[in-house]
Amino acid sequence: MFDIVNLDKPVQPELLDSIRREGIVIYDAEDEIMNLERVRDNLRARGFRAEIFDDGKAVSEYLNAAIDGTTVGFGGSVTLKELGLYDTLSAHNDVHWHWAGDNEERDRASSTEVYLSSANGLSEGGELVNIDGTGNRVAATLYGHKRVYFVVGRNKIAPDYEQALWRARNIAAPKNAQRLGMKTPCALLADHCHDCRSPERICRGLVVLWGPMMGTETEVLLVRENLGL
Repeated sequence: MFDIVNLDKPVQPELLDSIRREGIVIYDAEDEIMNLERVRDNLRARGFRAEIFDDGKAVSEYLNAAIDGTTVGFGGSVTLKELGLYDTLSAHNDVHWHWAGDNEERDRASSTEVYLSSANGLSEGGELVNIDGTGNRVAATLYGHKRVYFVVGRNKIAPDYEQALWRARNIAAPKNAQRLGMKTPCALLADHCHDCRSPERICRGLVVLWGPMMGTETEVLLVRENLGL
């Protein structure tokens, strides 16, 4: 699994290479700044809007100011829940989220002007990776909204596309299966994707955004702290 290790002293390059081969993402204080700036710049080069925030409070304040007097849909997201954005935005918007209501909220969320989600993985090159079981979340990031926001903590970032996909399948999906109480191999063993055929399998669809969809203003908000699964 990917872990984030913060280093406060130099480590020999050959040791760093060995650690990274084990799937551990390493940041020291300077490298983290450069890493997020690199991701932001690569996202912008792909046509996304992208900004960096120091913490969850800062990104929540930004969204609260940017989204006002409109209809808002939420995808299933531990990140959005941790930030308390449903309550914050509901104070001055019409917000729809099936986690805060019934399953029909999925349909209502699909036709809002604004949609919020996170990502299961994000490559440094700017490729956004999401895996879904029902499909409402990934579908909504592709079509049907004027604006789409992705809120992405630093723990979601991987060095390249292959490792971002690996993270989505082997970290995010098993943790979400556990959260939902599914009896899939990945949830019961808490290890990795088994590419199972369980009827409770939640990883049924994969969407990769290489750029914003035509006609949709898409912004990726990078946060210098761990958020979500």
